[in-house]
Amino acid sequence: MFSLFTKVKSISTTELANQNLNQVVLLDVRSPNEFKSGHIRQAKNVPLSKIAQYEGNRNELYVICQSGMRSKQAAKQLKKKGYDVTNIRGGMNQWSGKVIGGK
Repeated sequence: MFSLFTKVKSISTTELANQNLNQVVLLDVRSPNEFKSGHIRQAKNVPLSKIAQYEGNRNELYVICQSGMRSKQAAKQLKKKGYDVTNIRGGMNQWSGKVIGGK
């Protein structure tokens, strides 16, 4: 049964920073241009518009965007597909760790 109120786990960017990022799958659902402007090294760019086609490891996924809104939408779609997914609240706006790319 489909529910508009699909509950998705979420963590803060601080909690994400405490994870071993080499051990998790981190999807960045921002546009390719946003991704190029600066992203977390381990992140894989899968824009929200393409998230429905995502086929990947069913282990725990972490999803991030700029503010947390698009990643929440993406997380709900992935959860419906059977993924164990966690949304990153606050997104890149709140991320204080290292980023690559950008100017």
